[in-house]
Amino acid sequence: MTDLLPRQSLATRLRNNFLTGLVICAPIAITIWLTWTFIHWADSWVKPYIPARYNPESYLQFAIPGFGLLIALVLITLVGFLGKNLIGRSIVELGDSLFNRTPLVRTVHKSLKQIFETVLKDKGTSFNKAAMIEYPGPGLWAIVFVATDARGEIATKFKSMGKDMVACFLPPTPFPTAGFLVYVPREKLVPLDMSAEDAAKLIISVGLVTPPENGLQLIQSEEHKTKAKAKKKV
Repeated sequence: MTDLLPRQSLATRLRNNFLTGLVICAPIAITIWLTWTFIHWADSWVKPYIPARYNPESYLQFAIPGFGLLIALVLITLVGFLGKNLIGRSIVELGDSLFNRTPLVRTVHKSLKQIFETVLKDKGTSFNKAAMIEYPGPGLWAIVFVATDARGEIATKFKSMGKDMVACFLPPTPFPTAGFLVYVPREKLVPLDMSAEDAAKLIISVGLVTPPENGLQLIQSEEHKTKAKAKKKV
Protein backbone atom coordinates (compact mmCIF):
# COMPACT_ATOMS: atom_id res chain seq x y z
CA MET A 1 0.00 0.00 0.00
CA THR A 2 1.47 3.28 -1.09
CA ASP A 3 1.72 6.20 1.30
CA LEU A 4 -0.68 8.87 0.03
CA LEU A 5 0.64 11.54 2.39
CA PRO A 6 3.66 13.50 1.10
CA ARG A 7 6.80 13.16 3.20
CA GLN A 8 7.83 16.29 5.04
CA SER A 9 11.30 17.62 4.53
CA LEU A 10 13.78 17.72 7.39
CA ALA A 11 13.51 21.52 7.63
CA THR A 12 9.71 21.32 7.88
CA ARG A 13 9.85 18.70 10.62
CA LEU A 14 12.42 20.72 12.57
CA ARG A 15 10.28 23.84 12.27
CA ASN A 16 7.16 21.98 13.45
CA ASN A 17 9.05 20.49 16.38
CA PHE A 18 10.39 23.93 17.31
CA LEU A 19 6.90 25.49 17.20
CA THR A 20 5.48 22.64 19.29
CA GLY A 21 8.25 23.11 21.86
CA LEU A 22 7.65 26.86 21.85
CA VAL A 23 3.94 26.37 22.59
CA ILE A 24 4.86 24.10 25.52
CA CYS A 25 7.80 26.07 26.97
CA ALA A 26 6.77 29.70 26.43
CA PRO A 27 3.71 29.75 28.76
CA ILE A 28 5.69 27.92 31.47
CA ALA A 29 8.68 30.27 31.19
CA ILE A 30 6.54 33.43 31.15
CA THR A 31 4.48 32.23 34.13
CA ILE A 32 7.62 31.49 36.16
CA TRP A 33 9.15 34.84 35.19
CA LEU A 34 6.02 36.82 36.13
CA THR A 35 5.68 34.97 39.44
CA TRP A 36 9.37 35.46 40.27
CA THR A 37 9.20 39.16 39.34
CA PHE A 38 6.13 39.70 41.53
CA ILE A 39 7.77 37.95 44.50
CA HIS A 40 10.92 40.08 44.18
CA TRP A 41 8.80 43.24 43.81
CA ALA A 42 6.88 42.43 47.00
CA ASP A 43 10.10 41.57 48.86
CA SER A 44 11.73 44.85 47.80
CA TRP A 45 8.83 46.80 49.34
CA VAL A 46 8.45 44.87 52.59
CA LYS A 47 11.91 43.60 53.60
CA PRO A 48 13.47 47.06 54.28
CA TYR A 49 10.87 47.61 57.02
CA ILE A 50 11.43 44.27 58.79
CA PRO A 51 13.73 44.65 61.85
CA ALA A 52 17.01 42.78 61.42
CA ARG A 53 16.42 40.60 64.49
CA TYR A 54 13.13 39.32 62.99
CA ASN A 55 14.55 38.79 59.51
CA PRO A 56 15.88 35.22 59.11
CA GLU A 57 18.18 36.43 56.33
CA SER A 58 20.21 38.21 59.00
CA TYR A 59 21.20 34.81 60.42
CA LEU A 60 21.39 32.83 57.19
CA GLN A 61 23.92 33.05 54.39
CA PHE A 62 21.27 33.14 51.66
CA ALA A 63 18.13 35.09 50.77
CA ILE A 64 14.63 33.67 51.23
CA PRO A 65 12.50 34.60 48.20
CA GLY A 66 8.91 35.34 49.15
CA PHE A 67 9.54 36.07 52.83
CA GLY A 68 8.52 39.72 52.37
CA LEU A 69 5.40 38.68 50.46
CA LEU A 70 4.46 36.26 53.25
CA ILE A 71 4.86 39.00 55.87
CA ALA A 72 2.71 41.35 53.75
CA LEU A 73 -0.07 38.75 53.48
CA VAL A 74 0.01 38.14 57.24
CA LEU A 75 -0.09 41.88 58.03
CA ILE A 76 -2.95 42.54 55.59
CA THR A 77 -4.94 39.66 57.08
CA LEU A 78 -4.21 40.94 60.61
CA VAL A 79 -5.34 44.46 59.69
CA GLY A 80 -8.56 43.02 58.23
CA PHE A 81 -9.17 41.07 61.45
CA LEU A 82 -8.55 44.13 63.64
CA GLY A 83 -10.69 46.31 61.40
CA LYS A 84 -13.77 44.23 62.26
CA ASN A 85 -13.76 44.98 65.99
CA LEU A 86 -14.64 48.23 67.74
CA ILE A 87 -11.08 49.40 68.45
CA GLY A 88 -9.91 48.56 64.95
CA ARG A 89 -12.83 50.38 63.35
CA SER A 90 -12.08 53.44 65.47
CA ILE A 91 -8.46 53.46 64.28
CA VAL A 92 -9.54 53.02 60.65
CA GLU A 93 -12.07 55.86 60.96
CA LEU A 94 -9.38 58.08 62.50
CA GLY A 95 -7.05 57.33 59.59
CA ASP A 96 -9.84 58.01 57.07
CA SER A 97 -10.61 61.34 58.72
CA LEU A 98 -6.94 62.37 58.52
CA PHE A 99 -6.79 61.47 54.83
CA ASN A 100 -10.10 63.22 54.12
CA ARG A 101 -8.82 66.47 55.64
CA THR A 102 -5.67 66.50 53.50
CA PRO A 103 -6.04 68.35 50.19
CA LEU A 104 -5.33 66.34 47.01
CA VAL A 105 -4.72 63.19 49.05
CA ARG A 106 -8.39 62.91 50.01
CA THR A 107 -9.49 62.73 46.36
CA VAL A 108 -7.12 59.86 45.60
CA HIS A 109 -7.96 58.06 48.85
CA LYS A 110 -11.74 58.29 48.38
CA SER A 111 -11.56 57.14 44.77
CA LEU A 112 -9.35 54.15 45.53
CA LYS A 113 -11.44 53.16 48.54
CA GLN A 114 -14.66 53.23 46.53
CA ILE A 115 -13.08 51.14 43.77
CA PHE A 116 -11.82 48.46 46.16
CA GLU A 117 -15.07 48.39 48.14
CA THR A 118 -17.09 47.94 44.95
CA VAL A 119 -14.86 45.31 43.35
CA LEU A 120 -13.91 43.29 46.45
CA LYS A 121 -17.10 43.30 48.49
CA ASP A 122 -18.55 39.86 49.11
CA LYS A 123 -21.77 40.31 47.19
CA GLY A 124 -20.28 42.25 44.30
CA THR A 125 -20.71 40.89 40.78
CA SER A 126 -18.64 43.51 38.98
CA PHE A 127 -16.77 42.34 35.89
CA ASN A 128 -18.08 38.78 36.31
CA LYS A 129 -20.05 38.92 33.06
CA ALA A 130 -18.86 39.43 29.50
CA ALA A 131 -20.94 40.83 26.66
CA MET A 132 -20.67 42.20 23.13
CA ILE A 133 -21.51 45.67 21.87
CA GLU A 134 -21.38 47.29 18.46
CA TYR A 135 -18.13 49.25 18.57
CA PRO A 136 -16.57 51.34 17.05
CA GLY A 137 -19.45 51.39 14.55
CA PRO A 138 -22.47 49.47 13.27
CA GLY A 139 -21.57 45.96 12.18
CA LEU A 140 -18.32 45.94 14.19
CA TRP A 141 -18.41 44.10 17.51
CA ALA A 142 -16.24 44.33 20.60
CA ILE A 143 -16.15 42.39 23.87
CA VAL A 144 -16.81 44.29 27.11
CA PHE A 145 -16.99 43.39 30.79
CA VAL A 146 -20.21 44.39 32.49
CA ALA A 147 -19.41 46.48 35.58
CA THR A 148 -22.66 47.69 37.12
CA ASP A 149 -25.83 49.65 36.45
CA ALA A 150 -25.47 53.41 36.10
CA ARG A 151 -25.58 55.02 39.53
CA GLY A 152 -25.77 58.41 41.20
CA GLU A 153 -25.96 61.54 39.09
CA ILE A 154 -25.16 59.56 35.93
CA ALA A 155 -28.21 57.33 36.47
CA THR A 156 -30.42 60.38 37.18
CA LYS A 157 -29.35 62.05 33.94
CA PHE A 158 -29.98 58.89 31.93
CA LYS A 159 -33.39 58.35 33.54
CA SER A 160 -34.40 61.90 32.66
CA MET A 161 -33.64 60.96 29.03
CA GLY A 162 -35.63 57.74 29.39
CA LYS A 163 -32.59 55.49 29.02
CA ASP A 164 -31.58 52.40 31.01
CA MET A 165 -27.79 52.33 30.81
CA VAL A 166 -25.17 49.88 32.02
CA ALA A 167 -21.54 50.75 32.83
CA CYS A 168 -19.11 48.54 30.91
CA PHE A 169 -15.36 48.26 30.66
CA LEU A 170 -14.03 48.12 27.10
CA PRO A 171 -10.53 46.57 27.18
CA PRO A 172 -7.98 46.92 24.34
CA THR A 173 -6.10 44.03 22.75
CA PRO A 174 -3.75 42.46 23.81
CA PHE A 175 -3.36 44.34 27.14
CA PRO A 176 -6.77 44.47 28.87
CA THR A 177 -5.44 46.26 31.96
CA ALA A 178 -6.20 49.67 30.41
CA GLY A 179 -9.36 50.57 28.55
CA PHE A 180 -12.45 52.74 28.38
CA LEU A 181 -15.52 53.22 30.54
CA VAL A 182 -18.59 53.18 28.30
CA TYR A 183 -22.29 53.43 29.15
CA VAL A 184 -24.32 51.12 26.94
CA PRO A 185 -28.13 50.84 26.61
CA ARG A 186 -29.18 47.60 28.27
CA GLU A 187 -31.07 46.41 25.21
CA LYS A 188 -27.94 46.77 23.04
CA LEU A 189 -25.86 44.46 25.22
CA VAL A 190 -25.43 40.93 23.85
CA PRO A 191 -24.60 38.75 26.90
CA LEU A 192 -22.09 35.95 26.43
CA ASP A 193 -22.26 32.53 28.07
CA MET A 194 -18.47 32.40 28.44
CA SER A 195 -16.92 33.39 31.75
CA ALA A 196 -15.04 36.64 32.25
CA GLU A 197 -11.78 34.65 32.37
CA ASP A 198 -12.48 33.05 28.99
CA ALA A 199 -13.34 36.46 27.55
CA ALA A 200 -10.05 37.85 28.87
CA LYS A 201 -8.15 34.95 27.26
CA LEU A 202 -9.88 35.69 23.96
CA ILE A 203 -8.90 39.37 24.16
CA ILE A 204 -5.29 38.76 25.23
CA SER A 205 -4.74 36.15 22.51
CA VAL A 206 -6.15 38.49 19.82
CA GLY A 207 -8.87 35.96 19.08
CA LEU A 208 -6.56 32.94 18.80
CA VAL A 209 -7.67 31.23 22.03
CA THR A 210 -11.38 30.51 21.63
CA PRO A 211 -13.27 29.16 24.68
CA PRO A 212 -15.28 25.94 24.29
CA GLU A 213 -18.73 26.46 22.82
CA ASN A 214 -20.63 24.68 25.57
CA GLY A 215 -23.61 26.96 25.27
CA LEU A 216 -23.73 26.65 21.48
CA GLN A 217 -23.43 22.87 21.67
CA LEU A 218 -26.38 22.72 24.07
CA ILE A 219 -28.47 24.90 21.76
CA GLN A 220 -27.60 22.78 18.73
CA SER A 221 -28.42 19.62 20.70
CA GLU A 222 -31.83 20.99 21.67
CA GLU A 223 -32.51 22.03 18.06
CA HIS A 224 -31.56 18.56 16.86
CA LYS A 225 -33.93 16.94 19.38
CA THR A 226 -36.75 19.28 18.35
CA LYS A 227 -36.25 18.46 14.66
CA ALA A 228 -36.17 14.73 15.43
CA LYS A 229 -39.46 14.95 17.35
CA ALA A 230 -41.04 16.92 14.51
CA LYS A 231 -40.02 14.24 11.98
CA LYS A 232 -41.51 11.48 14.17
CA LYS A 233 -44.81 13.32 14.37
CA VAL A 234 -44.92 13.66 10.57
